[in-house]
Amino acid sequence: MTKVLLIEDIPALRLFYEAALREDGLQVTSVGTAAEGLERFREVRPDVLVLDLMLPDRGGMDLMQDCLDLSPSTNVIVVTANRSVPVAVEAMRAGAYDFLIKPFEARQLRDAVRNAVAEGADALDPSETGPMDRFCGFIGGSSAMQKVYGRVQSAARSMATVFITGESGTGKDLCARAVHSCSPRADGPFQRFSCSAIPPERQESELFGHLRGAFVGALSDKVGAAEAADGGTLFLDDISALAPAVQPALLRMLQSATIQPIGAAGPRKLNVRIVCADTRPPVEALHTGLLRKDLFYQLHVIPVHLPPLRDRACDVIQIARATLERHARAEGKQLAGLSNAVRQEFLRHDWPGNVREVVSVMHNIAVLQDGTEVTPEMLPPEYGFGIARRASVNGSDTETVNTPAPFEGMTLAEIERRIIEACIQRHEGSVPQAARELDVAPSTLYRKRVGWAGRSDT
Repeated sequence: MTKVLLIEDIPALRLFYEAALREDGLQVTSVGTAAEGLERFREVRPDVLVLDLMLPDRGGMDLMQDCLDLSPSTNVIVVTANRSVPVAVEAMRAGAYDFLIKPFEARQLRDAVRNAVAEGADALDPSETGPMDRFCGFIGGSSAMQKVYGRVQSAARSMATVFITGESGTGKDLCARAVHSCSPRADGPFQRFSCSAIPPERQESELFGHLRGAFVGALSDKVGAAEAADGGTLFLDDISALAPAVQPALLRMLQSATIQPIGAAGPRKLNVRIVCADTRPPVEALHTGLLRKDLFYQLHVIPVHLPPLRDRACDVIQIARATLERHARAEGKQLAGLSNAVRQEFLRHDWPGNVREVVSVMHNIAVLQDGTEVTPEMLPPEYGFGIARRASVNGSDTETVNTPAPFEGMTLAEIERRIIEACIQRHEGSVPQAARELDVAPSTLYRKRVGWAGRSDT
């Protein structure tokens, strides 16, 4: 039986938590202080720990670290008051699995614990057929990705909303498509709606549609993305960029399974499964007010976190090889492998652009380089690679370090242009997404690019 330990100092809340979780057949132990909690944690070794961060005898953060040191496989759900949300953010970064903000409903607690239990099961038994190194377009056999594959397969079977998080370039769009393709809705439509790419004033019309004459410029009826996804999956990318004025309508859609296009006399029934994604940790989007609390809890039912490439062991080598082969074929080149020095450099590199950066690097090499194997000299210097090369001296090998200075001899304006264009390329030409990574307005990048083009024409 799955074991859950509750550490909460308010007796009434402990009773509430216990009753909610025992409805799911869980073995629940509860205590009211940090000292009791640590003692019972050693005895019980729970699968899930529900931990209030504000305890009378000790800070919850310190207690969480002690518990994770004793049992790293335990998934911790932290509980905090609204005014202490920054502490919850810190706890998530320190290893907590999920968070709840008081007050919350019994359903929200049960959902969080169910997800934590499923996460533990995925980690122990990722697949009945053994580890996979490819899955629905993903490449990589690391343990971190085995958990992702197992979670996607489990989530796909239900209608519950999936909330995908991860840094830019980790494959959130690919993950959403994997949820769809593994689900009973695979034969239905898959519609992607990018909240950050559509101006706030147009989001309601683009998402829910409108009738002719509903507003100035509505010259014909328009089917929105939600209705176009009827019978399939609607993927809401960059969900924290959804305009506040549109969020109540999305909440109504989730609660009533209906939409009302602008100008329509009444609602229309809808059968659609929601998957959403964001680069921000969900708790930050909630804390900063980017997402309404009631909408957040409707969306954040099954979380799926995509790990950054730097946490995926040797997956980068497999991804680089597969990408190189694909682009080399397209370019008519013979490149088919990576030298040992390049493999070592790839393992050292941080890959801030994640998988998208690997794809960009390998595409660059396939277009500009020739040969049968990628060598250090072929790596594009603007990505900041530093290669440790071996040179033969008097019959013996001596290691010499060559750390290129990719911007040497360039003006500040030239460096800025190089960085911006590389970022846009990593985001497959999307200026809004590049602007988000660089923390500037998209209009700033558009203005700079127009200026560069003007100078090139003169």
